[in-house]
Parts: sequence; structure tokens; C-alpha cells
Amino acid sequence: MAFADYYLGFDFSTQQLKVIAVNEHLRVVYEDNVQFDKDLPEFGTHGGVHIHTDKLTVTSPVLMWVKALDVILEKMKTSEFDFSKVKALSGTGQQHGSVYWKQGAKRVLQTLSANLPLHSQLETCFSISESPIWMDSSTTAECRHLEQSVGGAQALADITGSRAYERFTGNQIAKIYKQKPEEYAQTERISLVSSFGASLFLGDYGPIDYSDGSGMNLLNFRQKIWSEECLKACALNLNEKLGSPVPTSLILGPLSSYYVQRYGFSDDCYITAFTGDNPASLAGMRLEEGDIAVSLGTSDTLFLWIQEPTPALEGHILCNPVQTQDYMALLCYKNGSLMREKIRDDCSLGSWEDFSKVLQMTPPGNNGNLGFYFEVMEITPQAIGVHRFNVNNQRVSDFPKAVEIRAIIEGQFMAKRIHAKHLGYKILPQTRILATGGGSCNKDILQVLSDVFNAPVYTIATANSACLGSAYRAAHALAMHTAGTSFADIVKLAEEHKLLVTPRPGSDEIYEPLLKRYAECEAYIVTLQTS
Repeated sequence: MAFADYYLGFDFSTQQLKVIAVNEHLRVVYEDNVQFDKDLPEFGTHGGVHIHTDKLTVTSPVLMWVKALDVILEKMKTSEFDFSKVKALSGTGQQHGSVYWKQGAKRVLQTLSANLPLHSQLETCFSISESPIWMDSSTTAECRHLEQSVGGAQALADITGSRAYERFTGNQIAKIYKQKPEEYAQTERISLVSSFGASLFLGDYGPIDYSDGSGMNLLNFRQKIWSEECLKACALNLNEKLGSPVPTSLILGPLSSYYVQRYGFSDDCYITAFTGDNPASLAGMRLEEGDIAVSLGTSDTLFLWIQEPTPALEGHILCNPVQTQDYMALLCYKNGSLMREKIRDDCSLGSWEDFSKVLQMTPPGNNGNLGFYFEVMEITPQAIGVHRFNVNNQRVSDFPKAVEIRAIIEGQFMAKRIHAKHLGYKILPQTRILATGGGSCNKDILQVLSDVFNAPVYTIATANSACLGSAYRAAHALAMHTAGTSFADIVKLAEEHKLLVTPRPGSDEIYEPLLKRYAECEAYIVTLQTS
């Protein structure tokens, strides 16, 4: 397959701006980053953000992101990176964050002078200098208003793929419309962090893509158009301020001449729509239809590729970034590795080796004992505390240590399978589980994961998967545009995932009845805590 030379991916994440270049074989040939706190101390951020006095409002200075792009491109130039070889670029941004372009900013973008850095030319282009980001939780009132306006939380999930969340962009816009009416009135265009990044490279307003757009509580995720009733509930004239959403694999156009003149990019380098970090990670992890990615970290995250979504009050449905007619789902769990480590410390003297031996010795299904372990209030289900049930579904105050160890691992994975099914996920004959994060280093934990899902588990090296996914997507968009090539065909060139474990024979017979019991016990716990 004929490829051009290099493809670039940029990632405007919370704490840094990253760049990765891959060659025609999708091998990484260059990577670098700019750390906001360390490299741009003049903006006074901690962890890339400003936490306001109410402890709920969290923002980032938009000019910091612009200056970071200046810095990273200068670093590439200094290291003699050959910009002329880049045939396409794309990028990603932390999901939900928003940027407010002032009237007249479009003209500035279109007439950038190659003699000056971006940040000095765009200094006065933003009506809101501090961008609300995903860590913000100050919009509870706006969330309730949006849900009520469309007929409730489930009705909103049915339209947009998620119930109202404080961090979601529609609710952030509603707050600005209410609290800063003058700044809102002066706003010509509202971008997501991702489409803001695309705008910088395009020299014009880059459109919001379907995937990132479905994390706003504003996009009708099935029809892929803005929901009029959601827009109306948030702010006036929002339709024109957002512009029309576009497919995530769309080529937006050629790179702005600013970069050709200042850095030596080719004038036939093209920009693919930028997207959010979670959709970009799906691309970077190279999920395919029926696959599930499990990130076992401080918090646990599930990425699902689904075709028939059923939006629920838990989790999120987003448009699939690499196959427009399909969907992806996201589930996040707060009680991930910290809870596993607590049980390890309590039951195996802090030793993962002893913890693993217990998993090897105890029977799959744990003789019918079930455990729920929530050190902090969980997202799904909304519950806290430790809850144990014996084989007769009776609550018990404690388990023997060996039972406790298996109970936490089986319980965490059964919960994930149950909640994935709620969102429309189906295990297919070709299903693979792709595991990443710290917990994926433990083969015995992964064996339980494989048994519970009755599917093989592969490990992936996903450092910077969102950034890498952006480079892959740039290559894909160009190949799709010229030859109709699918994303799956493009990424066959990348390094293969490594098969680690397969389900033990008879796993399905053990876990099917347990999954039913687990779901019933979970519902009972939620009822107890809400009554």
C-alpha cells in the first residue's frame, strides 16, 4: 500500500501538549512534549489547570495552549525535524473543554504573519480567557435544567448518549451564557479543545467532529446533528456559534500557509478533523468491531466498540471515530487499582506475588461468594462501602482472605461485563479484550478477566494512545480519501497486540448464573443506599 512519508498527531491534554510522528509503516519516528507547569510557568498552572476558590470551577488559560504549540514546533525545528515530509496531521484534545473565539478572530486566523509566533497574534482573539475543562463540576444547576427541559435524565441520554454531566460542554456553555452574557454575546465561534487545535492549523474555524461532539450533551448522536431542544435549553444562538458537526475522518483542508512559510511544511499537507482524547485512544488502541479495551489504572475505564447502542443512566455513548455508522461506549470506575491494592495489603501482606498465588489456587466462581468493594462513592453503581454475599445471597461481614482476594477481582470484572451489556455491548466470536494500565502486568488478574468475559485477553503498549491514534487517523483519512481504505486495513501495519491468556474451558457455565446474581445483589445495594 502506497503511503507518503510522515503523519503527525498532536494531543492537547490536561498537563501537556504532545506530538508524535509516524512513518509509512506506522512506526514512531519522533515524539516530544511541552509540560505546561514546567515549560510555561508564566501561566501559573498546577497540573495544567487553575482550580478556583469554590473548588468546583476548574479552567485552563487558552493562550497557554496556543503558546505550547509555538514552543513544540520550535523544538521540532531545532531538532531538525523534516516538516516537508508530513503528508497529513490530526490531533486530539481533552474532552468536554471549550474555547470561545471573539468576533473578528476568524479574520486573524486567516491572515497570520509567518514572522510572528501564534500566541502574540491571537492574544486578543478570545472572549473568555480561561477555558472550562473536564475537571469542572460547577454546573449542577445547569445539568438539572437541561434534563428537565428534555423530559428527564434518560430522555437526554436517549438523545445525546449521556445523561447530564457537569463537565459536559453544553452545561458549561449554559453557565457562561447565564453568568457572562456580554462575553457570550461577543463570541463568534465556540470550539471544543480538539476543534480549537484544528483551527490553529487550518487558519480558519475547524468544525467539531461527531465523536467529540457526542460528549457535549448537545448532539443527537444517532442523527449526528445538533439537538434543537438541547441547544435551546442551554443558550440562545448556539447553533451558529457551534457550526455544523462533521465526520471524524473528514479531511478539513490543507494546512495554513503560516506553517508552510514559518516551518517548511509542504503546501500539500492536509488536516484531518481533530477529536476527543477518548475517541482518539480507541483509534490508538486499534479496537475493532466487538472488541473491548480495559484500562486497569487508578480508575478503571472500559472502551467498547458497539453497533446497537442502548443509552443508559450510567456510561456514555459516543459516535465511533473510525467507522461513522458504529458507536463507542465508555464506562469509568473510581474504585480501580487503589481498591485492589488495599485488598492486597490486607490479605496478602502487600505482595502481588502472594495475591497471584491465591488467584491461582481458588476456584473460578469463588464457590458462589460475591463481593462489592467501594472505598469512595462509585460512579456505576452509585454506591459506597464493602458488601459481601455468600452462596445463598445472604450478607456476611467478612470473607476468609483467599475468598476476599478472588471476590474483589471477580466482582470488578463482573460489574464491567454487566454494565457493558446495559449499553448494548455484545460479546462476539471474534471479540478480543485489550488490556492496558498497571493492572495489565498481572497475568493472574487477566486470567480472571478472560474467564468472566469468556474472551481472549491481549496486552497493548499504549503510552500516549490518544496522540498515536491521531497520527494513525491522519494516515487513514488520506488513504480513505484517495483509495477508500478502511481504518482496520491501515493499522495492520502497526505492531501486533500480544495474546496473553485465553478463557479456561467451562468459564461461561460458571459465570453466566453468577452474573445474574451479581446484578441482583448490586440492585439491592443501590436500593439500600438510596432508601
